[in-house]
Amino acid sequence: MDPSRYAELFRTESREQLSAVNRALLAIEQGDDPREPVAAIFRGVHTIKGMSATMGYGAVAEFSHELESLLDKMREGEQGVSAELMDALFAAADALEDGVERAKEGTVMSEAMQQALERLHDVAGGRSTAEFRVVRASGAMGAPVEVLANALDGPGTLVHVVQEPTVLLAGVRAFMAIQRLRELGEVLGCVPSVEQLQAATAAQTFSVRLHTTAGVAELERAVRSAGDVATVRIEEREAAAPAPTPASAMPAAPIEIESPSHPMRRATDLLDAASDALGPAERGAAPRARHVRIELARLDALLDLVGELVIVRGRLQALTKGTANAALQDAMDDATRLIGDLQMEIMTSRLVPVGQVFDRFPRLVRDVARSLGKDVLFSIEGKDIEIDRSVLDEIGEPVVHLLRNAVDHGLEAPAAREAAGKARAGRLVLAASRDRSAVVITVKDDGKGIPRAKVLVRALQLGLVAPGTERLDDDALLRCIAHPGFSTSDEVTAVSGRGVGVDAVLNRVRALGGTVELHTAEGQGTTITLRLPVTLAIVRALLAKVGGERYALPLTHVRETLERGPAVIRPVQGREMLVLRDEVLPLLRLRDVVALGPTEAARAEEIVVIERGERRAGLVVDELTGQEDIVVKAFDGARDGLALFSGATILADGAPALIVDIGSLL
Repeated sequence: MDPSRYAELFRTESREQLSAVNRALLAIEQGDDPREPVAAIFRGVHTIKGMSATMGYGAVAEFSHELESLLDKMREGEQGVSAELMDALFAAADALEDGVERAKEGTVMSEAMQQALERLHDVAGGRSTAEFRVVRASGAMGAPVEVLANALDGPGTLVHVVQEPTVLLAGVRAFMAIQRLRELGEVLGCVPSVEQLQAATAAQTFSVRLHTTAGVAELERAVRSAGDVATVRIEEREAAAPAPTPASAMPAAPIEIESPSHPMRRATDLLDAASDALGPAERGAAPRARHVRIELARLDALLDLVGELVIVRGRLQALTKGTANAALQDAMDDATRLIGDLQMEIMTSRLVPVGQVFDRFPRLVRDVARSLGKDVLFSIEGKDIEIDRSVLDEIGEPVVHLLRNAVDHGLEAPAAREAAGKARAGRLVLAASRDRSAVVITVKDDGKGIPRAKVLVRALQLGLVAPGTERLDDDALLRCIAHPGFSTSDEVTAVSGRGVGVDAVLNRVRALGGTVELHTAEGQGTTITLRLPVTLAIVRALLAKVGGERYALPLTHVRETLERGPAVIRPVQGREMLVLRDEVLPLLRLRDVVALGPTEAARAEEIVVIERGERRAGLVVDELTGQEDIVVKAFDGARDGLALFSGATILADGAPALIVDIGSLL
């Protein structure tokens, strides 16, 4: 096996395990029963150890082994939980993460890893008694082999597993499957042995005997959750003949893990009879793979291609519209449907749950709160909400800024909260939800709120508001605190005070075609809402014409359209307002916004009611020309130009159009 081929897969799998480790550490620190979290941490570290040993990353394997030894003491009740130990474990998790990212063959433990181990040893005692080292086998035969010929002999439940032939890191997947079974009962035997499975580099056929009360469906779900499992067969057995392992399923040049506590074990030269316990289907032709890993760059390329296909579809629809050729029209209708289905499938394949990013934030909040001496109860809602991968990659940094600001500026110190009649621990909630074709991300705290008077004084000093302004509403408040360099902090700390944060959030979110809203009440807390498109690539838009130019208005921000008339437009205090049923809305003219000059008196006009969250307005345009699926292209605005557009597109007739940023109008 060439480890370099699987380096990124190793890091991806390890990051998932490290995320689980951090969640479990937070659960222990928050007062949960430590037994299950400690077991979860042990499983995660043990899995990383097995993967790193397989890859030949000795430094990570050795560090994981030392950490595992301490966790074993905690699991057995020999090591109590203390604040010092938790700090040391968090530092060890950070060092392990750094080691995973830097892992290479032949490297030694970094200074950070060594310091983390020394800290652990100072808190919890001496090093492990077992020496651990990773040896890459040359493929020679003849070393001692531990044969577990009777591992499956006896009463219990037998679980027979066949991995997908395309499995990557087969040994790791097999070990994870066994760990899942251990959560449901007591594992009494395994053929091949767990150590031999961990060393495997090719698809495995293995059997596990366990004592459990779990049902067949639950056992199968547990095994399949490890991934890359082709078949699972489960049987109850009162007594069984020996079922050794087929040598053909094991690699010719395995990875060996050597320890003085047991002899050298190889994943070859075991017995062949384990396959007899499997049915004919499992022993027959290789099963088809149900999952394929694909690089994100390939999905990006597919999305670009289907975007171009959508543009071509629009042009063909325009060319064939009204044609008398029935066969051509039928073919066009079929092509339109198929292109739409292809577009939907590709866009769906790119959707991932926001939890992939959100899962790293509890640790962030914990560290910031501790550095500031604050108690914070942090919760996450809606982790299963899906969003396009390209959007998800971009929202991490804005959310980090908002969480850090909430802990630093929003939530009070425990003593101050008690004095205000609040609980000592502040509440901070990160939530995700769907609103039509948008994803809404909310950061909410129950802190002191934003001090409007203090912000107003600073805004007046910087000339951000008109002289004489006496109060800032939520929108004006957001514009002030989002001004580059704006800060009300009296000192610069490691967390804040340099005037960055909300500015970065607003710029990033608007670049994604989204909007930011703020609601705050002094003494009660602050809520900041990010409204983002599910995908950045293809959106449905309403096309509006002003003069000789056409503009695209994303339908996610369009509430309805109206014809202009005296009944809907009325003067209010010298300004034109839109009277819409029981609402009076401000009126904007797109012609004035884009500086095209006054309209002709006799020209007919139409009104688009646009909205962003709870804010609405009427937008007057010369003409509405229809709707289209548009492909969003990156747009670099001209220097000193208007910040009104979030992108550009090519319409069905081949003409370009600018995409209006509705957030800049409301």
